Amino acid sequence: MIILPSDQTGTDRTTFGIACGLGAGALWGLVFLAPELVCDFTPLQLAIGRYLAYGIISSWLIAPRWRALVGTLTRRDWLALGWLSLAGNTLYYILLSTAVQNAGIATTSLVIGFLPVAVTIIGSRDRDAVPLTRLVPSLLLCAAGAVCIGWQALGRPAPGDAARELIGFACAIGALVSWTAYAVWNTRALNRLDRMSVHDWNLLTGVVTGAQAVALLPVSAAVDPIRHAAGAWMQFGAVSIAVAVVASILGNALWNRMSRLLPLTMVGQMILFETLFALLYGFLWERRLPVRLEVAAFVLVVASVLTCIAAHRRHTPPPQPAVGEQFA
Repeated sequence: MIILPSDQTGTDRTTFGIACGLGAGALWGLVFLAPELVCDFTPLQLAIGRYLAYGIISSWLIAPRWRALVGTLTRRDWLALGWLSLAGNTLYYILLSTAVQNAGIATTSLVIGFLPVAVTIIGSRDRDAVPLTRLVPSLLLCAAGAVCIGWQALGRPAPGDAARELIGFACAIGALVSWTAYAVWNTRALNRLDRMSVHDWNLLTGVVTGAQAVALLPVSAAVDPIRHAAGAWMQFGAVSIAVAVVASILGNALWNRMSRLLPLTMVGQMILFETLFALLYGFLWERRLPVRLEVAAFVLVVASVLTCIAAHRRHTPPPQPAVGEQFA
């Protein structure tokens, strides 16, 4: 727990929040590679593997505090955990994996790159939020960067794969909608549940998400019976555990911490870090350098984040308490 002096609270909250957003983006960007590493498995199997591991690890970590935490949760809190686990984890990852496998990393990154626009527009309606007019330059830069990211993939679909590209693109849009809802409601839930640490909230989300993964096991067995070799399953298990630890445990923890430190209008911009790192990992995976449009996308996305930060610094926040704040 970090206690900040009262005269540095605002600046340190923003700086620390941005650092958490950067870290979350770096870890989440690795998720885009997972479907490529185990491309013989279906998106549903990928989601079940990742979130079973997430649920098991979360249950083990939260076990010593389980009784105390459960006693503080209301029916509304459990419903929120169920909805957020579905929108931000299970459904989102199935749609994302389907999009990557059918339309590729570039196209999926393009669509997901519009997440900041959607979240920021919704966040601008909150009380004491930065007016949307001040965020227009940042949003335009973000949109321009997203278009540059996927321009080549959308402009030159592979011959004979038009239907597959369309399915992937539709799933990417579904993932965009699903995760926008998660980003907004998770931030508001964390602000409402100030009595709970972000780490415990993340682990509780993992427990609920793991339960959803268990419920999907019969569906997966019926749709796609087990037909992989033992070696393939070992690789699948390793990737699932790695993604669960890196993205779901560590990445989500950083994101939840950031969600309490930054306003929703800035939270949206932090999603751009995931897009940047997903592209970077994609270049490394494909062993190539970025082309001009992709370099332009990097510049535009960075400019979008910096412009958003500048807009928030010029915005006069409501009066803060004189005492130091805690980063719970």
